Amino acid sequence: MSDGGKPSLYVWDVPTRLIHWALAILFAFSWWSAKTDHLPWHRISGDLILGLLLFRLSWGVAGSSSARFAGFVRGPRAILGYVRGQGYAGPGHNPLGGLSVVALIGLLCVQVGLGLFSVDEDFIEGGPMSRFVDNDLGRQIAHLHHLTFNILLGLVILHLAAIGVYELRRKRLILPMLTGRTPARAGWSDVRRGSPLLALILAAVVAVVTWFVAHGLRFTGSV
Repeated sequence: MSDGGKPSLYVWDVPTRLIHWALAILFAFSWWSAKTDHLPWHRISGDLILGLLLFRLSWGVAGSSSARFAGFVRGPRAILGYVRGQGYAGPGHNPLGGLSVVALIGLLCVQVGLGLFSVDEDFIEGGPMSRFVDNDLGRQIAHLHHLTFNILLGLVILHLAAIGVYELRRKRLILPMLTGRTPARAGWSDVRRGSPLLALILAAVVAVVTWFVAHGLRFTGSV
C-alpha cells in the first residue's frame, strides 16, 4: 500500500497502538489524581493500567510479530552495534527502542504492583491488596511506589526526548503509532498480524483477572 503517494508498510496493529496511547494518557492521569488527592480516581486509573499491562504482556507473546518481545528484544551486542551506527533490519522497534519499551513496561509493572499494596499516610486509603500487609509495611511500599514513579518519570522524559530527536531527523515515530503504517524501505515487508479473535479472548480473560485483583482477590464487590 501507499501512504500519501509513497509506499508504506503495516507495522503496528490496533491493540498495540491503543495500549500505547492509553498507557500514556493514564500515566499522566495517575500523576494528576495522586497530586490532587483524588485517590479513588487514582485507584481506578491504576486498575486500568494493570489491565493494559497484563494484555500487553500477553500480546507480547502471542500478538503481531512487531508486538512480540521476541521480535524486538535484543542483547547488549545488538544494542551497542545500533548505537555505533550499524542500523537494524526490519520495521518496528530498533534495538535501543526495544530496550526502552522493556524498561518502561517493566517499571510500570513494578509501579502498579507496589500500588496494589500501598497504604496512604493516614492509614485510610489503600490498594486492593493492602489487606495482606500491615500498615507500616504498606507505608514503606507506598514510599517505594513514589520512588519508582520518579524513576519512571525520568525514563518517560528520556523516551520523549528520543522521539523528538528522531522526528527532527525525519525518522517518523509518532505518525506510524497513530496510523499503524511506516514508510517502506528496501528489504522490509508487512509484519505478521496477530489474530483479532485471540485479541478479544485475551482482553476478556485480562478483564476478569484485573477485576479480581482490583477487588482484593475477592469475588464480592467489596474491597
